[in-house]
Amino acid sequence: MRILVLGLVIVFTALSASAGAQDADNRLTLDLYLEYESVSGPRLSPDGQRVIYSRQWVDKVNDKRESSLWIMDVDGSRNRFLVEGSGARWSPSGDRIAFVADGEPEGSQVFVRWMDAEGAITQITRVERGPGSLSWSPDGELIAFTMTVQEANTWPIDIPNAPEGATWTKSPRVIERLDYRQDRQGFTDDLFRHLFVVPASGGTARQLTDGSWNHTGTAWTPDGRSLLFSSLRVDDADYQWRESEIYAIDLASGDIRQLTTRSGPDQAPVVSPDGQLVAYTGYDWTRDTYITRKVYLMNIDGSNPRLASGAWDRQPSNLIWKPDGSGLYINSRTEGTGNLYFLPTTGPNAGTVRPITQGQHLLTVSDLSDDGTAVGVRTSFYAPPDVVAFAVGTPTAITQLTAVNDDILTGKVLGTVEEIWYPSTDGLQVQGWYITPPDFDSNRDYPMQLHIHGGPHGMYGVGFNFGWQWQAAQDYVVLYTNPRGSAGYGSAFGNEIMNAYPSKDYDDLMAGVDVLLDKGFVDPQNLFVTGCSGGGVLTAWVVGHTDRFAAASSNCPVIDWVSFVGTTDGATWYQNFQQLPWDDPSEHLRRSPLTYVGNVTTPTMLMTGVNDLRTPMPQTEQFYSALKLLKVPTAMVRFNNEWHGTSRTPSNFLRTQAYLKYWFEKYSRPPTTHHEQPQQP
Repeated sequence: MRILVLGLVIVFTALSASAGAQDADNRLTLDLYLEYESVSGPRLSPDGQRVIYSRQWVDKVNDKRESSLWIMDVDGSRNRFLVEGSGARWSPSGDRIAFVADGEPEGSQVFVRWMDAEGAITQITRVERGPGSLSWSPDGELIAFTMTVQEANTWPIDIPNAPEGATWTKSPRVIERLDYRQDRQGFTDDLFRHLFVVPASGGTARQLTDGSWNHTGTAWTPDGRSLLFSSLRVDDADYQWRESEIYAIDLASGDIRQLTTRSGPDQAPVVSPDGQLVAYTGYDWTRDTYITRKVYLMNIDGSNPRLASGAWDRQPSNLIWKPDGSGLYINSRTEGTGNLYFLPTTGPNAGTVRPITQGQHLLTVSDLSDDGTAVGVRTSFYAPPDVVAFAVGTPTAITQLTAVNDDILTGKVLGTVEEIWYPSTDGLQVQGWYITPPDFDSNRDYPMQLHIHGGPHGMYGVGFNFGWQWQAAQDYVVLYTNPRGSAGYGSAFGNEIMNAYPSKDYDDLMAGVDVLLDKGFVDPQNLFVTGCSGGGVLTAWVVGHTDRFAAASSNCPVIDWVSFVGTTDGATWYQNFQQLPWDDPSEHLRRSPLTYVGNVTTPTMLMTGVNDLRTPMPQTEQFYSALKLLKVPTAMVRFNNEWHGTSRTPSNFLRTQAYLKYWFEKYSRPPTTHHEQPQQP
């Protein structure tokens, strides 16, 4: 599915060559990113014999990522293109698939393809906005989906009509909601996500839910009479922080029943195979900055809700019932890895979560057959994501079914990744990794890049990272760590930064830099630091608290918490401080990088998307203006066609990497003279 366009290839090859004099024939080059592919969402046919998955690739003409559906046998043979689209779901009998693709009159629509030799395809919706969360009814007659619906403005404004032929200014937008916009979407004050069903043979989509609320999830009961979903159908839902409930709707009558009442979020319901139980995730309400979700069970009518996952303190996702109903398979990530776990719900071991797979990889299982075959996507340090399959009874025998990037990585020497654990200032153990360049020589002094993740409750892991490997190919050592506040280490570790972010995690990051310096192959004169979002906050904090870095790039940052909490896409950030800013702004000021801008001497670049609603551009502009006023070397790079982040558009990913390298090289210092240093263990 790769499209070769000579003109663009020449442009991007020139970009790579100018940005990286270190590039060699056996090293990763930036232009190869245009050929880089990814896979997602593999699904097993009901008989367990075939796998359909989405394969994403770069459309170099239109500078965007596209998706196609591919099909193969469960052993990886007969791997072939099927149809343009994504998000395929098999019908219960396996005779059809439903998927989403561009259709008429415009935008995304739901299609059904027969899986016989003829392969007839029918567009079954003609809706105004993109449908998602496709789910077949148990009898294969209906397909449920979610879609946003626009509510008309209700203000009864009466003004004179415009004269014939007049051109009047468009009416203003009247906003009355607390949460009225979202990054990557824009204004959402008049948009609400609702549940729909449509006949699988095509027809008119029927809206099941209504009201000024959002609804997520399309979990059918085995009898096909009801759908379960998550929402918060109360008048002041906007003001109910960390609250949601699970509901059931009867398709025949339209009656909606609230199944949960606990204070705290309840979400992601899945119904047991016999229709008697519902598993879901959530936690008891808390003001803690971070808490892992738990797995709960309740009867199908909402009675007897109970904690099912015991003391297990990791984040569950994508719950899948074991076919016999005796437990749940769970995806989760811990200490940089991702694996499959099992939670028994009956028997003597009920409530004790145990790992099914183990290993230094990020594995996400998306489907499981009745005979215990699992399919998912796996990536590791040197392997981009590919589709894999294994039997849950013998989980050590994982078979890789695809190799979508072997054609561009064959013959390329990648940087070597090493894991480190180290004590921070108060003795807390912190995990990290570093990548050494190809042809690494421990007797050399290499420049180092520190990359800081966002969130702030994100987590770096053991997956393949094209950008970092390219930077390593330019002869940088790349360091990335999971300071306190990171996900994957339990609630207490994640909550360490409550009312302290970004000061405590700063200490963890600097301790990691010290550990790498002690290894003797990093030039202390040429340390560089960068990060986006929460990583941009910390980068701005770093340069206000130390001058040890030769240059920095603070990307999509928060600079001033006082102005940020009221201008980001949602009001929840008000809750991350002990006081509201108009009652007492002292904590907001104490934790704002802007407060320490007078200390900055490090050349600092800023890169932000012009459409960013999460960390809006004025945050970047405040830091830029302050740095410029103080005559600190700075540059503001405003990325077009980007929301939060700078790499959604393929060409902007290339620019992000190239600008980083340019800025760091521009302010690199003369290297220190190598002296006898301890060898890497």
